[in-house]
Amino acid sequence: MRKLLIFSMLFVLATASYGSALSVIRFGVDPSYPPFESKGPDGKLHGFDIDLGEQICARLHARCVWVENDFDGMIPALKARKFDAILSAMSNTPQRSAQIAFSDKMYNMTAGLIARKGSNLTPTPEGLKGKSIGVEQGSSALTYAKLYWEPKGAHVVSYQNQDQVYADLISGRLDAAFQAAVQAETGFLKSPQGAGYELVGKPLSDPKIFGVGAAIGIRKDDPALASKINNALAGMIKDGTYQSIERKYFNFDIYNN
Repeated sequence: MRKLLIFSMLFVLATASYGSALSVIRFGVDPSYPPFESKGPDGKLHGFDIDLGEQICARLHARCVWVENDFDGMIPALKARKFDAILSAMSNTPQRSAQIAFSDKMYNMTAGLIARKGSNLTPTPEGLKGKSIGVEQGSSALTYAKLYWEPKGAHVVSYQNQDQVYADLISGRLDAAFQAAVQAETGFLKSPQGAGYELVGKPLSDPKIFGVGAAIGIRKDDPALASKINNALAGMIKDGTYQSIERKYFNFDIYNN
């Protein structure tokens, strides 16, 4: 009887450990947005969000699975349970928080306009009248451009992903591109294809549109996952892991910028 009890206890422990080792968090991601997320020549995903996600999974004793999805379809795909959470430089805005829940803030987000050097463009309704501006579908930048610039005569063109925006900017089909300022500076302007372009004017911030910072999107019926992710994020910030990852990609404090 005693041997049977010991065997049963060991079986339960082994099963619990086995289940924990196999637990998975599926993150939705659009890998066209360096330095937050991009795909290397080897097909592997890289970036600030990717590293943060892997660290979150490690702390939760889970395995990260990255599910690629166009940014404008992230929320419908999350609701359809194609993945468990969105980790793709998504701002926590009033419009989005009406549909899904969000984790605590991961970092701040402002938007910036890039154009060819010497273009003399400005990120204002007057400065962009008659100009073609490329923006990623589903982004807060698109909401801003359509609200403030398009009614004043700017031609706002939406694209499925950021790579397509840059392709048309370089080819001359666009006068400017509008996206997260950090992404523009670090992901495009510092790359070979960004030579000859610059950030024009100051980065723009509007809490009603750009929200209160980038966060992880989670279904409202999954508060347990939200709590676990928040605990992992808090631990990373407290013990310096977040700052260590941050220094790989930025030379400034992106959490408070």
